Amino acid sequence: MQHDLRTDPTHGTQVHIVGSRQNRPVLATNVDSQSCPFCVGGLEAPSHYDVRWFPNRWPAMPDERCDVLLYSPDHTATWSSMAVDHIEKIIALWTERTATQSAREDVACVFVFENRGAELGATIEHPHGQIYAFDHMPARSGERLSWNPPSRPNLVVTGNQHWSCAVPLASAYPVALELWPTSRIADLMSLSVEQRRGLADLLRDVMSRLDQLFSSPLPYMLWINQRDFSMTAEPNHWLHIEIVSPWRGPNLMRYIAAAEVGTGEYFNPMTPESLAAKLAGRAE
Repeated sequence: MQHDLRTDPTHGTQVHIVGSRQNRPVLATNVDSQSCPFCVGGLEAPSHYDVRWFPNRWPAMPDERCDVLLYSPDHTATWSSMAVDHIEKIIALWTERTATQSAREDVACVFVFENRGAELGATIEHPHGQIYAFDHMPARSGERLSWNPPSRPNLVVTGNQHWSCAVPLASAYPVALELWPTSRIADLMSLSVEQRRGLADLLRDVMSRLDQLFSSPLPYMLWINQRDFSMTAEPNHWLHIEIVSPWRGPNLMRYIAAAEVGTGEYFNPMTPESLAAKLAGRAE
């Protein structure tokens, strides 16, 4: 594949030049289960599965460092429609692939993520996620390694014995959440059975709240921040999940414009405290 990692000389931004991805197929978002490559019998799922992974046919990086993760054989499944037992299988798949990719000597960051919705470029509606295994620690991911849980009670949305969820104090996105284990854990492999179960329960709860926020399926990006795997000793990092959406109302996109892109300073129309209250079901 064609791949060239370049650094912007002014800002130091890392840019992956991947010309081979320009010709990758683009499917319509309304592909049904009869023609979906992720449904059972499709190109990427020839036989029945509960969860499944395969190497990305159009990888953003070389050497099999890009995985596609299928979350369910059900084309219309969502986090809120899946049983907690099934979500545990998804978390187990995240963990399995993280363990495999992080064991490589050329991998520092195992970045698990999901894009949902045509607004965010998702070309197949079938529930799925991806992994990019970077040979270095990306700048923002590295900055998040020193992250600590928020402490403002009015930003808390929900939680359970093992996990908490809150709205971040200052996000560039109108809808944003952070999920984290209540005890410091550096990576997915370090989660106990009970903590995996707690995460499965929380994800089902949180995703249901998000889809109810505007009474419509919410487009979102989800990603997992975990330890730097190039470090020999387990560092004092705190595993956490971020979920963000560009919607500021029902089917109403909040576009990031020139004054924000050009300056790196953002103007969020949704008050974090108000968002937290709505998602938590508290009176504002």
